[in-house]
Amino acid sequence: MDMNKTCAVITGGASGLGEATARVFAEAGAKVTLLDRDTTRGPQVAAELGGTFVETDVTDEASVQAALSAAKEAMGGLNAAVNCAGIAIAETTLKKDDGIHSLESYRKVIDVNLTGTFNIARLAADAMKDNAPEPDGNRGVIINTASIAAFDGQRGQAAYASSKGGVVGLTLPLARDLARNGIRVMTIAPGIFMTPMLAGLPQEAQDSLAASVTNPKRLGDPREYGRLAKFIVECGYLNGETIRIDGALRMM
Repeated sequence: MDMNKTCAVITGGASGLGEATARVFAEAGAKVTLLDRDTTRGPQVAAELGGTFVETDVTDEASVQAALSAAKEAMGGLNAAVNCAGIAIAETTLKKDDGIHSLESYRKVIDVNLTGTFNIARLAADAMKDNAPEPDGNRGVIINTASIAAFDGQRGQAAYASSKGGVVGLTLPLARDLARNGIRVMTIAPGIFMTPMLAGLPQEAQDSLAASVTNPKRLGDPREYGRLAKFIVECGYLNGETIRIDGALRMM
């Protein structure tokens, strides 16, 4: 797919991996619409990129339907969707104070990270299915975000690892479901990236995390995620797979 002909919606586009992806896409000539709940930074980033912002709750069907309709109208089409919206909590199953992992917090993480991803994917696919096919039959691409926690979940990550493992599990079935519609589905599983959450940690903590990476010993640059997403859009033979981008980090 030619980036100059790409019309992409990017969830979580107001910050972190989503913002970086939006910037990489826009610089390459794509039209972008940012879907996010941040009504302060979202419009600012969109304005900088010459794109569009739509306040969106990825877990709500009506909200996503309205956002995708607005995005198609603003961009003149829709043929790419990148799912970067997500949340994380740190909560052990049984706590030191004899407390138990909150079922409410577990459900919330699953709802945003997994159900929200599927909600965007299914509705974006519906919006892409009538696109004119490219020579190889492709009509669009959906890129989801998992995490290395899907494979190497740590203590306190029961909810987060479950949600991201679910995203990995969605990838191949979605690709098979949407093959007849010419829509590809890929997932990226990032390691430790310099997102706003990590940027707020003390330098000593950042250095310790960087030292745990096999090579290179640094935190990931969100633009590296964005460039990988761009490559997936451009490479039509990538489909149904999860790609780790983590400096060979394997959490113990």
